[in-house]
Amino acid sequence: MRDAYPEFERHGIRLYAISYDDQEVLSEFSRERGIPYPLLSDVESRVIRQYGILNEQIRPGDMLLHGIPYPGSYIINEQGIVVAKFFHDSYKKRDSPEALIDAALGQISLAPESLQSTAETPEVRVTAAIRGGQASIRQGIIRHLVVRFELSEGLHLYGPPAPTGMIPVDISIRPQPGLEILEATVPPSHPLRLKEPPIELNVWDGTVDFVIPFFPTGVIASEVRPLDQPSLRLEVTVRYQACNEDTCLLPRTESFLFELPLDVIDVPNISLHTGHGQREGSYDGSRHLRRLLIRKIRRNPLGFLRYIGTHIRLEAAAWIRRMRAG
Repeated sequence: MRDAYPEFERHGIRLYAISYDDQEVLSEFSRERGIPYPLLSDVESRVIRQYGILNEQIRPGDMLLHGIPYPGSYIINEQGIVVAKFFHDSYKKRDSPEALIDAALGQISLAPESLQSTAETPEVRVTAAIRGGQASIRQGIIRHLVVRFELSEGLHLYGPPAPTGMIPVDISIRPQPGLEILEATVPPSHPLRLKEPPIELNVWDGTVDFVIPFFPTGVIASEVRPLDQPSLRLEVTVRYQACNEDTCLLPRTESFLFELPLDVIDVPNISLHTGHGQREGSYDGSRHLRRLLIRKIRRNPLGFLRYIGTHIRLEAAAWIRRMRAG
């Protein structure tokens, strides 16, 4: 969010972040890391509970993490009305800044410099593009495959269900281990009633965008080990048939291939997160972690023991990797 902040500003979008960390750590973190937007402290998680986003999968006995919200964002307009929201069941799954900007603007912006490929005929132009993160992918960070159709006047595409003999739009990403493909966002269609045969169909015309979110799990890129490979190959197949009210063009299948660079994630400079091959920050949060530990131990002594066990396992894994690396 910090690196993308100028883009938020350019579109007149204001950012606020809320955390269960106290004011001291948020103030220091903001200063040291150059965070340009407000970080709001909710130590008792009161606001987090009020908004109904407390992560209830984390039990009170789970020590450090109890009290955190589900990771996500609300998009609110100038009248204070929520126009979109993005929430997930794990902090390991996050939306990119570009997705939030698109939601706030109500449209998808494909910059000319974005990773994209085009296939076109005189009647239809099909563009497949990767939206978010300059097309790099990291563990849990959701990117978007955007497939844009630009149709000549008078033409339309069919949406399912389509009668026998008519080809509806179908977009697929080749499955592979560790690649999570989420449900596609399909633009609203409108009805078209044909005279022969006398049926009503769902169609799209003009310029329409289909969006398929995807992200890599720990199988491909993990926060607890260095990258196993430099990139991921994304194979996309688009099948469609364009028609006017009288005739249909021949069905077409377009294939797109993207080589997406893999990247590690940013982690704080505390022993729990260092030594696992990630991009370690310069900000040392050890003092604040100790203060958080004391606060949590007082509330839940048994949770402290669980935390120690997890910490020992992660430290042992990091030590073994260092030994193997020589």
